[in-house]
Amino acid sequence: MKAAAMAESARVAHAWAVLAQIPDPEVPAVSLCDLGMVRSVAESGEGLEIAITPTYSGCPATEAIEQSVVEGLQRAGLGPVRVRLQRAPAWSTDWITPAGRDKLRAYGIAPPGAVRPHEPVTLRFVPRAQYRPRTDEAVPCPRCGSAQTERLSAYGSTACKALYRCVSCHEPFEYFKPI
Repeated sequence: MKAAAMAESARVAHAWAVLAQIPDPEVPAVSLCDLGMVRSVAESGEGLEIAITPTYSGCPATEAIEQSVVEGLQRAGLGPVRVRLQRAPAWSTDWITPAGRDKLRAYGIAPPGAVRPHEPVTLRFVPRAQYRPRTDEAVPCPRCGSAQTERLSAYGSTACKALYRCVSCHEPFEYFKPI
């Protein structure tokens, strides 16, 4: 391997290590890498280009995430840095790493189940009084592990989470919805 290619590999590896320490601004227990938001790190001219996929296109934390990536890599002496938003393919909760799922659970947020992309979806229009949320899967409590939980609200502190309560230990918790 040529010296220039080795130096590039070391720089990119160092950048990945720094990015693995940058917390998500909404859920600081997990890093951007734990969530699978960092798509690539590449040499670009004299600097680095980082591709990031936001958890959803209207995420209000996108600018804060970009800023924390630039600042973190510059503090590590890896600048200049350019962040590129990569919106396709859209982020999926399937991109959360196993370590990220463990960190969410330890933080008190139930990690999402797997997304089933090929499952058919049936749309039915019914009056509001007849609506019942889908409850075909139990959401286990991240604190005690019980499957006896109930959804309190379709939305938690952010649109990507729902609010649940454990019937066994009576603790409320958030559930990171699969998307």
